[in-house]
Amino acid sequence: MADDGLATLPFDPRFPNQNQTRHCYVSYVDFYRCTKMKGEGYDACNYFKKAFESLCPKSWIEHWDTQRAENRFPGPL
Repeated sequence: MADDGLATLPFDPRFPNQNQTRHCYVSYVDFYRCTKMKGEGYDACNYFKKAFESLCPKSWIEHWDTQRAENRFPGPL
């Protein structure tokens, strides 16, 4: 079986419910906050990227990326 880079994330006690919308959003924000503080090459930030890529619908990520590019993202980055 080929490794496509996606794996099931370990349980995160901050998000105990089945609805993972908040986990998706927080992981997206945490990734960009981490890379802002530590730099884009900082390996530990990739945990958050893997989390949001596996939890968030692609359309949400594209929408948030557009908002970030236009400096109108509605969250603390």
